[in-house]
Amino acid sequence: MATIRKLGTERAAGLLFVLAAHAAALWGLWSHRILVVPDEVVTLFVETITTRPPAPKESPKPARLEKPRPVKPQPQQLVAEAPAVSPAEPVAPPPAPPVEAAPARPAGPVSLGSELAVACPERSAPVYPPLSRRQGEEGKVVLRVELDEQGRVGAARVATSSGFARLDEAALAAVKTWRCNPARRDGQPVRAVALQPFKFVLQ
Repeated sequence: MATIRKLGTERAAGLLFVLAAHAAALWGLWSHRILVVPDEVVTLFVETITTRPPAPKESPKPARLEKPRPVKPQPQQLVAEAPAVSPAEPVAPPPAPPVEAAPARPAGPVSLGSELAVACPERSAPVYPPLSRRQGEEGKVVLRVELDEQGRVGAARVATSSGFARLDEAALAAVKTWRCNPARRDGQPVRAVALQPFKFVLQ
């Protein structure tokens, strides 16, 4: 009996020793975090598929107003300018546009190409001076007669004398009473000049 008890005690002590050794080994592994590496290592690749909801339709954005691009400054040329006029200084008015001058009319009266008597409906013949009749004075006198715009004789003078003063004076006195039609230029009455001859002949 004593032998059997001794054997049981030895087995129990051995079992406790083995358990204590395993516990110490496990504690050592845990404290040093020694992990057992498996023989084969398999790497797994996982691809995640995410389903996106349909994007909401965007409303058309209003067109953006483009900002004006900055203009590069150009090289400026030096230009001489007149000084600014202050409000107190008088300002000269702008020059008036040139006015076309009317064509200049020839100065002086119009020369009639025919005798003055042709243009004078009211005329009388000169009176033969009695003294000249008695003395037998005869001759031809030519007068230069000037008419005004109304057709009246404005001036008369002897252009060619008859040789007798009384006959020349008789011709001048007669022509100053004539009434004539005024000469016209471009439809307007103007002064005129004509020559008028007179013949003094005794019968």
